[in-house]
Amino acid sequence: MDLRQLRYFIALTEYRSFVRAAEAMGITQPAFSRAIQSLEHTLGCTLVDRGNKALPPTPEGQVVLQHARRLVQGAAQLNNDVLQMTKLDAGELHFGSGPALAARLVPEALQRFMASHPGIRSALLVDNAERLGQALRREQIEFFVDDIRPFEADPNFHTEPLSPRPGLFFCRPEHPLLAKESLSTNDLFNYPLACSLLAPGVRKRLANLSGRDDFTPHLQTEHLAVLRSVVLASDAIGSASEEAVADDLAGGRLVRLHWRNLPPGLEVLSVRCGIVSRSGYRLSPAARAMIDTLVSLDAEPARADVAHRQSPPHRSPGAARRTARSS
Repeated sequence: MDLRQLRYFIALTEYRSFVRAAEAMGITQPAFSRAIQSLEHTLGCTLVDRGNKALPPTPEGQVVLQHARRLVQGAAQLNNDVLQMTKLDAGELHFGSGPALAARLVPEALQRFMASHPGIRSALLVDNAERLGQALRREQIEFFVDDIRPFEADPNFHTEPLSPRPGLFFCRPEHPLLAKESLSTNDLFNYPLACSLLAPGVRKRLANLSGRDDFTPHLQTEHLAVLRSVVLASDAIGSASEEAVADDLAGGRLVRLHWRNLPPGLEVLSVRCGIVSRSGYRLSPAARAMIDTLVSLDAEPARADVAHRQSPPHRSPGAARRTARSS
C-alpha cells in the first residue's frame, strides 16, 4: 500500500467511475483498476460495491477512505512544512475569507505576502462563515478571516480578534428615498434589501424591527460585485461593510443611508472580525506569516475611512442636503 493507491481510491469515491477517476489522475483505466485491486488485495477487503452503478464504498471502504484522506493530507502538509522550514520560498498556503474582509484587507495582505514570499503558492476560499468553518474542520484550509462570534465559544476553534468592520446601508444616487427629508426604518422595509447571508439571530432582530414574524432579504449573496450591480441598477437597498464600498461612496456611485430611529448598538451590519484556526493544530510557517501580515496591516490606519473623509462628497441634485438632514 502506498499514497498513490490511496489517492486513486479517494478519486474513485469522488468521481464514482473508474474511467473518469483514471482520467482525473492522468493514467489509463486498466492501470487505475489494477491499482485499486492491488490496494484491496493488500487490505484483504473489497472497497467499493461494483454491483452498484454508483460504486458506493463498502463499510470497509468507508473506514479506509477516512484514513486515506488523513494520510494524504498529512503527507502533503509534511512536505509543505519541510519545504518551508528554512525559508518561505516554496510550498502552498490554503486559507479562507469572508466577503467583508475579501474586499480590501485580504487582497492587500496577499499583495504584501506575495511580494515577500514569491515562492509560496496561495489558494484563497471566499465563502460565508458556516462553509469556511466546515472547510477548516475538513483541513481544506489552515485558517480563515471572518466574523469570529459564531466560533468564540467552540473549543475546537481558536480565535484571534482583528479590528471590527462597521457596516452601513446604501443605495444608488437616483434612489427615490433620497428625495425624502428624513428616513425611518419603515422606509427601509419598503424596498428590497440586498445583503450577505444573514445569521438566524440577525434575521430575528430585523424581523422585530420590521414588525414581522420573520424577515428574509430579497437577495442574499456572498459576492459583493453581484450585490453592488443589483443596487446600482434597481431600487434595492444594499447592506455591506463600509470598507467594502468605500471607493463607491467616495466616488459618488453609491450613497450612504441614515435612519433616524435605528436602535443604537444594533450589530446587524457590523462584523467582529478575526482569525479562526483549529485548536491544538500547529500552523505552517506560511500560514503564520500570512496571519502576521494580516495583523500588521489591520493595525495600520484604516485607509478606507481616510479616503472616505478626504474625498469630496457626492453632488447629485440635493443629495448632500438630504443625506445631512437624515443623519
